[in-house]
Amino acid sequence: MSIALHTDPVPLRVDESGTIRVGQSRVTLDVLLEYSGQGMPAEEIARGLDTITLADVHGALAYYFRHRSEIDAYLRQRQEDADKLRREIEAVNAPRLANLKERVDALRAERNGGHAAPADG
Repeated sequence: MSIALHTDPVPLRVDESGTIRVGQSRVTLDVLLEYSGQGMPAEEIARGLDTITLADVHGALAYYFRHRSEIDAYLRQRQEDADKLRREIEAVNAPRLANLKERVDALRAERNGGHAAPADG
């Protein structure tokens, strides 16, 4: 008996913003890899992210393992971009956030009889 092997398409796509998504879902490859990296089994990932199939999860992971250095570079760039955006947002909002922090600290001190409380407090 002979069997024909089929080439399946990679269940990944790059959206208009340059983000790699799994299948036709909005799930990003970053999220799938994060769950996998935390030790979550493929079946649980597919159940938890119910817009992708188990085959999508396995296919995306297989692609990652075959192209690890490229995907790791992509993930590093996304993290750098996110860090840059966070710094920009914090810089723009610094005056407003400083005033808010002062008010929160004053309320904590008032609640604790005039003594400053720890920030997590």
